Amino acid sequence: MTAGRLRPQDRMILEDFRAAQPLLKRMKDVVLDILRNDIADKGLMVTGTEARIKTEESLAGKLERKGGKYASLSEITDLLGARVITFYSDDVDKIAAMVENLFDIDWDNSVDKRKMHELDSFGYNSLHYICRIPESLYSDPAYPEMGEIRFEIQIRTALQHAWATINHDSGYKSGIEIPREYLRDINRLAGLLELADEQFCRIRSKITSYRRRVHALVAEGQLDEVLLDGDTFKSYLDTRPFDRLNERIAAINQAEIQEVSLLPFLPVLKGMGLKTLGDVDKMVRACEEKAFRLAVYQLGVTDIDIITSSVALQNICIVRILEAGAGRAGLRMMFDALYGPSQGNDAMAGLVLDQAKELKIN
Repeated sequence: MTAGRLRPQDRMILEDFRAAQPLLKRMKDVVLDILRNDIADKGLMVTGTEARIKTEESLAGKLERKGGKYASLSEITDLLGARVITFYSDDVDKIAAMVENLFDIDWDNSVDKRKMHELDSFGYNSLHYICRIPESLYSDPAYPEMGEIRFEIQIRTALQHAWATINHDSGYKSGIEIPREYLRDINRLAGLLELADEQFCRIRSKITSYRRRVHALVAEGQLDEVLLDGDTFKSYLDTRPFDRLNERIAAINQAEIQEVSLLPFLPVLKGMGLKTLGDVDKMVRACEEKAFRLAVYQLGVTDIDIITSSVALQNICIVRILEAGAGRAGLRMMFDALYGPSQGNDAMAGLVLDQAKELKIN
């Protein structure tokens, strides 16, 4: 596409576009900063936030196709385009609410393509806002006209973005007529992607409900009803079930307690055959006193003044393993799971076994 094929009015618009490049580049940075900062402030998770300035070739093609529609550069609404890509379709509405709150929206030219399909059709879904930057949000004395220039923000899911890219690459906007059988295949793919978007949202909603139920059961102490897994174990740890024993152990040497994650103990607990949080809680209550005696033996002849918050649970697991008859091999398996396989773990298992025998913990 060349400017020589354009009407004089359109060639002037193209000249104005070249002159506006510094303004558009500044706007691009500003819009991206505003979007990314507000997304971060609201704790929203997105897969990408991007922006582009229309190329001169693309603008020239648009001017030629529209046949003198535009009287000035300011009438063109997509010189600058930003895009926010979400993981889930219900997050599109959250980003939309954010955009509506941030920018001045040109509602007459904004489009929700999600509402444009017939009942028996599938295809490109996206929410397109035509916006301006309000002076109350951002102004730059170097570019006083910035708030007058309209720009586009597209909001879509990752799967909608994939569909748009595939459709574009396979002929969309290319002017090439696609054979009917290929269009049918493309539409079938669009339907699958639309269904996948819905299912991902449904699954996330079910997982969220499950986590809320787990939190409620843990808070109410109904631990026998809660299966042991990563989420439930984390909820259990949030109740600080090992604080009391850790504090008793720390008092032996007036030691400081250094907080560490107890999540690495999950495979150890599962390896011992524990199925529910109720099983874990029963083990804690059954082994707590012997675990404390073991800690007294271990620390009583030392001047250690820092212990980790894992010492209580580790000693409880040691007692459980020994009472189950797993002996040195069971202890080594635990140390391998917690610290990674090494020959030193076998020596540590032997030492702990000797200590336990002295205390008649078996």
